[in-house]
Amino acid sequence: MQVGSDRARRTLAFLRHRISSGEWPINSKIPTEPELMQLIGVGKTTVREAVRSLASVGMLEPMPGIGTFVRSRMPVSSVLTDYLSEFGAADLLGYRRALELEAAQQAARHRTDEQLAAMRHALDNPATAPEQPFGRDHGKAPGQFHFLVMEASGNTLLVGLYAGVVTALRQALHSGTVVHATDAETRLSEHRVLLAALEAGDIAAAAHAMAQHIERDLVPAEQA
Repeated sequence: MQVGSDRARRTLAFLRHRISSGEWPINSKIPTEPELMQLIGVGKTTVREAVRSLASVGMLEPMPGIGTFVRSRMPVSSVLTDYLSEFGAADLLGYRRALELEAAQQAARHRTDEQLAAMRHALDNPATAPEQPFGRDHGKAPGQFHFLVMEASGNTLLVGLYAGVVTALRQALHSGTVVHATDAETRLSEHRVLLAALEAGDIAAAAHAMAQHIERDLVPAEQA
């Protein structure tokens, strides 16, 4: 019993570290079950329990027949997500806009060279970055770059609230009440404009770039 408990804790710690460190980016697919068994040196049951545990707090999302994907670098409050899901698309997107504008301004003040490098990497390596279509919109909610901007704000409350918003947005994308107003190439171009403002430490330019991006990113389906 004690051995199994140690293995479970070790497996959970392994997965959480890969997620929280950014080694497995937001919206990326984690290794398969057999690969995890080999990497960690544990059995199938232990891996499945650890994945279920992280899925229950919104950090992972298993998609049958496709794989398991990283959805948040920190636990997501189910109370917050349930509360946000009660609101309409316009209210949810307005709340997201408020959080992201504040984060962009704070990130322009507080971002570190390491955080800027992580943002550049996310934009320059689309194979491991967000916006991976899987036939449905599961992977198209705001991804790694947006979370990195949030974290660069230095405000952990913003990051926690944003994680709940993204979970609610993913549900809205899946139900079709929220859609993208631009294509992936346009979103990437707008991300680069925002990154340039953050690199320059220009608070006004960062807020302007984020505002323009938000207005043209996700919209209520009736406005598309």
